[in-house]
Amino acid sequence: MPCFKRRDVPFDPTHRFSTSWLLPLPLLFLYRALVSLYCFTTTFFLLAHDCVHDDCKESDQYNSFFTHLTFWGIAFYSLFAAVHTGSCWLWGRPLLSGWPRWLQELHGVLYSTVVVFPWLVTIVFWTLLFSGTFTSSLNAWTNITQHGLNAVFAFLEIVHPRTAAPPIWHLLPLITLLGLYLALAFITVATQHFYVYDFLDYRVSGARAVAGYCFGILGGVIVVFGVVHGLVKLRVWVTEGLLGMEGKFGGRRRDRERDEEEEILKLREWKREPVKETVQMPKMMEPQLAFLTMQRE
Repeated sequence: MPCFKRRDVPFDPTHRFSTSWLLPLPLLFLYRALVSLYCFTTTFFLLAHDCVHDDCKESDQYNSFFTHLTFWGIAFYSLFAAVHTGSCWLWGRPLLSGWPRWLQELHGVLYSTVVVFPWLVTIVFWTLLFSGTFTSSLNAWTNITQHGLNAVFAFLEIVHPRTAAPPIWHLLPLITLLGLYLALAFITVATQHFYVYDFLDYRVSGARAVAGYCFGILGGVIVVFGVVHGLVKLRVWVTEGLLGMEGKFGGRRRDRERDEEEEILKLREWKREPVKETVQMPKMMEPQLAFLTMQRE
């Protein structure tokens, strides 16, 4: 399997990022919009609450925490995904299909962060950081939302869309982002004089233990990515290969059929198959062509 798609091959020819095998487009749009709204509302409420009750002390440190950065990622991905699903619903073609290729690839990487990093956050918090009790109802709601619901959101983005399995090369940006966050954590120590997470404090844990934690998290993200990659492939195999559920589409029929015809012609040109102007591929063959193309990628 090639690491990178050829530039002359459509990024998402059958609109997998914008459609679902289970939910019709209006419901998928509504779900993603509500997730985005909830995440943004939660984040801004916590920032405002801290400024009102604690003189913005915690708000100044908010973006130093990997948990919060991951939650921002879920909020923004859900927003972009809702826009793409909504445009696919209304016009039969998501805005994503008209983006520059580099933005399309970044959208794919953002998806990978949303289905991988929340699991890492949840596992680290409940195994290493949770003290066993919540200090208040607000504290309980905050931690359950950012260390529990985040994993639920990730699981649902694995299960209900038609997205293909994240390519193996996405491990590179995921690991790079972890390295950049580690640098941010120690910049925070130098500038704000506190450790974001206690297990990074070498004065308490020791240098070897800190290195062990870092390599453990690195190994953890690789394992989680592998599990997510396998789960998505399993979902595609079950829903499309066994059940024949190719997805629920919407939008203006003529626009959708024109887009499908254009994408099929591009794929056939890529596969170097002759195309006769007077011959049109039967629509019943389109899902099979899309499925074979996904397997090749």
